[in-house]
Amino acid sequence: MAAKLVVKDLGSKFQCDFVFSALDSSVAGQAEEDFARRGYPVVSNSKNHRMDPDVPLLIPEVNAAHVGAIPVQQKNRGYDSGFIVTNPNCSTTGLVVVLKPLADAFGLEKIFVVTLQAVSGAGYPGVASLDIQGNVIPFISGEEQKMETEPQKLLGKWEGSRFIEAGLGISAHCNRVPVVDGHLECVSVRLKKTATLEEVREALRNYRVSDELAALPTAVRNPVVVLDEPDRPQPRKDVNIGHGMAAVVGRVRECPLLDVKLTLLSHNLVRGAAGAAIFNAELLASRSLLETRREVREKSAEPVSQ
Repeated sequence: MAAKLVVKDLGSKFQCDFVFSALDSSVAGQAEEDFARRGYPVVSNSKNHRMDPDVPLLIPEVNAAHVGAIPVQQKNRGYDSGFIVTNPNCSTTGLVVVLKPLADAFGLEKIFVVTLQAVSGAGYPGVASLDIQGNVIPFISGEEQKMETEPQKLLGKWEGSRFIEAGLGISAHCNRVPVVDGHLECVSVRLKKTATLEEVREALRNYRVSDELAALPTAVRNPVVVLDEPDRPQPRKDVNIGHGMAAVVGRVRECPLLDVKLTLLSHNLVRGAAGAAIFNAELLASRSLLETRREVREKSAEPVSQ
């Protein structure tokens, strides 16, 4: 199948109902706007439009209601059947999937997070082998800013005309480590309501997606998996739990500075990138948000690409 595919430039006419974008940020911003203006829904993994005031920054298990911003975006920008939906930064995704059940059960005030991020998150050719072998690089350009700003939108609310941020205090330290796949994050949280450690564990274990989401091919019913072993999660052992779509939590314990601290692991390429975009597209399709473009294509007698 791949051998028969034709590479086209961005200005070509495409026989499809929507497009995935994993373009480099140097060109993604304008290219995605051009696609949307030409009538294509855009499901983006790029950073350019994540914080736009009318673009959903989407994790289906966390804020599916934010797709309500799409008609406002179309009106604001003069789009017809096109629009832009984005998924978050890979390290943000795992963090917010774990924070969501805690926010629902107890409320959140402050988050302190230190990441140990896999080299695959740097893309190709990524980090030079002699720079990362036996080493830790305590800097990833733009990463800490993303982790401190994106959760505010993800855990906030869409109020019909604008996003209301969550108003959290977040501090992030991001590090590149010599691991192939899987971002490990050490997180301390201050809760609004007092909770025992067992209540925190149960809130995470019992977090289940809706029946609507569970019916989607990429979804896992329980997106947070809690391990009880004192030395887990570990990227080599646990990164593919839930087919790579689950966030794996361990070491839930008291924090002497805030309230609770824990360790989480998520697959940066599956949960944090490709799988996230596919899941977003599945949600859009299930809510008939791709139908308009399909109707336009069918009226113009365009066959679907195989």
